[in-house]
Amino acid sequence: MPRDRRYAWAYLFGAVCPERAVGAALVLPYVDAAATGLHLAEIGRHVTPGGHGVVVLDRAGWHGAGGLAVPENLTLLPLPSYAPELNPVENGWEHLRQNQLGHRVWPDYEAIVATCCDAWNRLAAAPDRLASITRREWAKPVNN
Repeated sequence: MPRDRRYAWAYLFGAVCPERAVGAALVLPYVDAAATGLHLAEIGRHVTPGGHGVVVLDRAGWHGAGGLAVPENLTLLPLPSYAPELNPVENGWEHLRQNQLGHRVWPDYEAIVATCCDAWNRLAAAPDRLASITRREWAKPVNN
């Protein structure tokens, strides 16, 4: 049986605030500390003015790279190794894989990027769904 052996990668970086039912995302052609820095800057722009955000992340090498630029309005909270169930956005990724991104073949790189953008935008446009699939009881806002 013939198979398509070509491949190209696009990486969907996403973060969600279940309490406010909003997200911030970028689709990039690579994964490294520079890409993570771009994503953190994007997240920082979505934090409520005067607020402070906590970004829960796994222990991927680029998440803790030396020299990583973290905006002043964000704090990084690394999770224990091998504990993806603690990361609220993991349910978002599973939802996207099951409903829009899984088991597909695209004609070119631009189609991959467009599909990733469309998938994220559809999820972000459904704030009730976004909040319900990413909410964790242990992650609550703190007011001083």
